[in-house]
Amino acid sequence: MADPTLFPSIGSVADQTDLLKDRPDSPVEPTGESATDDAETEEKVVQEIDSLCMECHEQGVTRMLLTSIPYFREVIVMSFRCESCGATNNEVQSAGTIQTEGTIYTARILQRSDLDRQIVRSPTCEIYLAEYELTLPASKRGQMTTVEGLIRDVVADLSMDQVLRRIQDPDGYEKIQALVEKLKEILADDDEEEDEDDSPKIQVGIAAKKELPMPAFTIKMDDPAGNSWIEFIGSMADPKWNMRTYPRSLQQNIDLGLVAAPEEQPLESVQEETEDASGEIVEAENEEIYVFRGVCSSCGHPLDTLMKKVTIPYFKDVLIMSTNCDRCGYRDNEVKSGSAISEKGKRITLKVQDRDDLSRDILKSETAGLEIPEIELVLQHGTLGGRFTTLEGILDQVYEELSEKMFASGDSSDAEDRKSFESFLGKLKEVKDASRPFTLILDDPLANSYVQNLYAPDADPNMVVESYDRTWAQDEELGLNDIKVEGYGASDDEAETGEADGTAGEAKVAS
Repeated sequence: MADPTLFPSIGSVADQTDLLKDRPDSPVEPTGESATDDAETEEKVVQEIDSLCMECHEQGVTRMLLTSIPYFREVIVMSFRCESCGATNNEVQSAGTIQTEGTIYTARILQRSDLDRQIVRSPTCEIYLAEYELTLPASKRGQMTTVEGLIRDVVADLSMDQVLRRIQDPDGYEKIQALVEKLKEILADDDEEEDEDDSPKIQVGIAAKKELPMPAFTIKMDDPAGNSWIEFIGSMADPKWNMRTYPRSLQQNIDLGLVAAPEEQPLESVQEETEDASGEIVEAENEEIYVFRGVCSSCGHPLDTLMKKVTIPYFKDVLIMSTNCDRCGYRDNEVKSGSAISEKGKRITLKVQDRDDLSRDILKSETAGLEIPEIELVLQHGTLGGRFTTLEGILDQVYEELSEKMFASGDSSDAEDRKSFESFLGKLKEVKDASRPFTLILDDPLANSYVQNLYAPDADPNMVVESYDRTWAQDEELGLNDIKVEGYGASDDEAETGEADGTAGEAKVAS
């Protein structure tokens, strides 16, 4: 989590700026500690750096602001201005790292108030306006603007060489001019505003305040780095706003510089590395390792997924799958049941008294739910996927997931909710350190989960294992109601006919 003193929110920066503007000018020059405090206050608001102007080669000033955007992340906003020639340049850069997945933001601009939505565009972001069949490729620098500001920049860029293009390429001129006229309908600028001091000088925000009709359009932002953003109205449930993430392709990872281009030689098979030194494969029960070729979901390079059958004492056979990418270091482990579907569900209740119980092996299948009533922790069925670890390991994973991924900071977070969530994390930390006794309930409708019995084969006094009949809703959610295991080789009419004349049993035996 970023330091709030280093990356203050935009609201706090604006408040500090207003205080500096409203401060009365003292007739006496500040000296000593007062001058130092004023200088430090101004430096905290905006940092100024002398920079060379690339237009007139005179000295200009670059102002740099480190700020955080609520529901997004920390950014660095830079603005350059040269007093000699009037050249200006604005740029925004992400202060964080490249995200694990790319993001696609889609916003429907249906009314003029939507033109005020803020946009953070990273250098790797591509923007697409579907209604105008216009694609803005990734640029060399980032940008922080609004939807209206983006449209104005597009109009200014397309209109720049239209006078020359009208003579050299009349066909291209007509097509571009038609697009420019359509985009100008969104801005709805008057002729006087367009002629006065050039169109790029028009103040951004005017179009959103006009009451003229506006054509609706869709703006789509695709950023493989995941560092772009478009503002939503109210909350993330905004019906005109949508965000989705996607895994990057190999080419996108190469373009971002995350991985090197694939080599010409294919990767060596892991199966060859698992052979014995003498070249003979040991043929023992449950010792065979299956190798599946695949593609890394993180970097896109080819890799091998290893799968092995393991027998857990006093339980059943399970399949452990391991994926390890030698290129980017991505690792993933998953556990699935290797037995038939159980007729009943299983609920395991464990009373944890001390740290010795945290060392128990636990198999949580992808259909199991986990609950700790003492701290009101409930993980729905399927959360965290299948895991074969210890009780301490799974609690550490739950704590890590909640502490890192839950939104608990920023301008829009509620102080009371944040305090309540921090209190919950404190209770969870006490539980995972065994500082307080608690009850673990593992409920699996398919009975594919397991908690180690320290007294096996005798009963464990601190653990209760009970079986129960699944409800129709649970079977429907698991897809068991639609499974047809008998007579599936014949059509429905033949199956009904066979049952009617008493030959259904013979058909089953024959199959």
